[in-house]
Amino acid sequence: MAPGLKIFADIAGDGTPRLDAASGEEVVCVERAASVALGRRAPEAPGTLFVTTRRVIWLSEAEKGTGYAVEFLDVTLHAVSRDPETYPSPCLYTQIEAEAGSDEEAGDLDTEPLSELQLAKISEMRIILSDAAQLDSLFDAFCHCAELNPDPTAEQNEEDGWFHGEDMTDGGWIHGDEIMVDGIDPEFFTPNPIGENDGSDLSRSVLELQINDQRFEDADEDEEVRENGH
Repeated sequence: MAPGLKIFADIAGDGTPRLDAASGEEVVCVERAASVALGRRAPEAPGTLFVTTRRVIWLSEAEKGTGYAVEFLDVTLHAVSRDPETYPSPCLYTQIEAEAGSDEEAGDLDTEPLSELQLAKISEMRIILSDAAQLDSLFDAFCHCAELNPDPTAEQNEEDGWFHGEDMTDGGWIHGDEIMVDGIDPEFFTPNPIGENDGSDLSRSVLELQINDQRFEDADEDEEVRENGH
């Protein structure tokens, strides 16, 4: 099955999504009056968000019987964003594994329904809640479900020694639990939380790393030791 967002229409008579009972899928949390913004498009009219043990499902209230869904295995990153310079509304920002292409190809700020082909190219989704105070709870639910759906290739990558992350900034990769950029030791970096990048691109701010001046102090100390040794 191709990765990414998909149109969802498997809805029961009571307006809830039909789950995959055979795989043990269960609802973890439900958020009413939740909007989703796909790629560069404007937010959809409020609907209902269902977070299950396998998927994120959003159902439209304006157009009954329609919605979107994405498997947790295809959600490559999620984070709370509250910086108004990055996005006008507090939201849960997610990156989604998508087919080759761009969000622009999936439609700009129009409100025309998206086709399956357009959805498959969308790599970002923002979830906007009517009560922004619930974003932290939603984030926790995403974390829990992500743990329930580990990357099936992660074990093989770990055996190979390195994890190469598509979501890392340029030159970045993961070795075990350590983040490295351009070959510099991870102890010299401090992650910059999402939404705290003074308005620069959101996806790059997720793992934006700043070089710690400590490395220069260490270099000075080494120089002093060499001088004292003469």
